Amino acid sequence: MAHRISIGRRSFHVFNYTFLSVLAFTCLFPLIHVFALSFSSNAAATNGLVSLWPVDFNTRSYEFILREQKFVVALIVSLKRVALGLVVNMILVVLLAYPLSKEARKFRSRTFYAWYFIITILFSGGLIPTYMVVKETNLLDSIWALVLPGAVPVFSVVLLLNFFRGLPKELEEAAFMDGAGQWKVLLRIFVPLSMPAIATITLLTMVGHWNAWFDGLIYMNRPENYPLQSYLQTVLKIDLTKLSSSELSNIEEISDRTIKAAQVFLGALPILIVYPFLQKYFMSGIVLGSVKE
Repeated sequence: MAHRISIGRRSFHVFNYTFLSVLAFTCLFPLIHVFALSFSSNAAATNGLVSLWPVDFNTRSYEFILREQKFVVALIVSLKRVALGLVVNMILVVLLAYPLSKEARKFRSRTFYAWYFIITILFSGGLIPTYMVVKETNLLDSIWALVLPGAVPVFSVVLLLNFFRGLPKELEEAAFMDGAGQWKVLLRIFVPLSMPAIATITLLTMVGHWNAWFDGLIYMNRPENYPLQSYLQTVLKIDLTKLSSSELSNIEEISDRTIKAAQVFLGALPILIVYPFLQKYFMSGIVLGSVKE
């Protein structure tokens, strides 16, 4: 006998799906609008005729950006930062979360080290002391100035150690009985079983490095060393005096608004490409520690 859905529950489903659809559209609308604006003409963008679909479709804004050397250089710097930052962050997160997830009787100094790192979330040294440390270590104008100051994301460490604590202790004990050491237990048991949490932290780390812009403005004295987001913060107007004759012939089809829209969309594109591949892990890892037996 089929289970009949009550009118109240059916109404709740309709309201729930409607509300979530409107909320999803509200989140996607700015991105879709920027995408449409980047492919529209100067006249359509200036007159406010663009909403969710390009008007007078053209790709001249993207052609102009890809010919701009500064944008390409900033994009390469951001890719280097994400690659280096992701490797450094994830190695340190895993190596810190594993011992801190042990019980106090197995690691007597666990509580001291845990509070040592947690205090850094509540209190920081401040901008000026951090800048002085980066300067005195000769990291200014180098890619490491964007990576090393935030090499230990403590919040990610807390997330991962809580996930490690939720893993069955019998697996670890069985591995030790078979002669495995700490490194083998970490790499063969904890890391493979923690892929949802690790993938979630990986995505958060990538987004954090990719979207960071303030440290680039502080630690980089030369504009050619700016990461992409820092470069986009400095872009205000198109300098027509620096355009070539071939670019001036197409200036009627592009504008400051369409070029900025294209830059914003290209800046968000790598994360949009990576997210679908990590989504299944992200959905299961984002609720880590929420259910206790």
